[in-house]
Amino acid sequence: MKNLIIVILLTSTIWSANAQKNEYIYKAKIISVYDGDTVTALVDLGFNVLTVQKLRLSEIDTPEVRGSERPEGLKVRDTVRAMILEKEILIQTFKDKKGKFGRYIVRIYIDIDGDGELDNLNQWLIDNKLAKPYK
Repeated sequence: MKNLIIVILLTSTIWSANAQKNEYIYKAKIISVYDGDTVTALVDLGFNVLTVQKLRLSEIDTPEVRGSERPEGLKVRDTVRAMILEKEILIQTFKDKKGKFGRYIVRIYIDIDGDGELDNLNQWLIDNKLAKPYK
């Protein structure tokens, strides 16, 4: 019950602060993690409407899983998989339009440290030197 209240408070706080910026909050379940900043999610649009979407984590850049960055890219991908794969999360979208590769741009919120509060995964990846700020 406490987690539900926190989710409602976080959602309403983010919603009211960002509604005029065309930013929206959705519940989602991560169904695959391609790399550290690209995931696929089953997104709950409400009223029993679900959609599968490819998502790009906003404001960050992680090493690629191909090419010269592969070893570090696999490490970051596996860290992100362990944290969010098959888990319920909240996503915050920006302008509800897709980026240049056809992915929605999002922030992901999860309880990272087990304290019952939702944390910004994108910022956590930067703080833990697994991602760089996107330029």
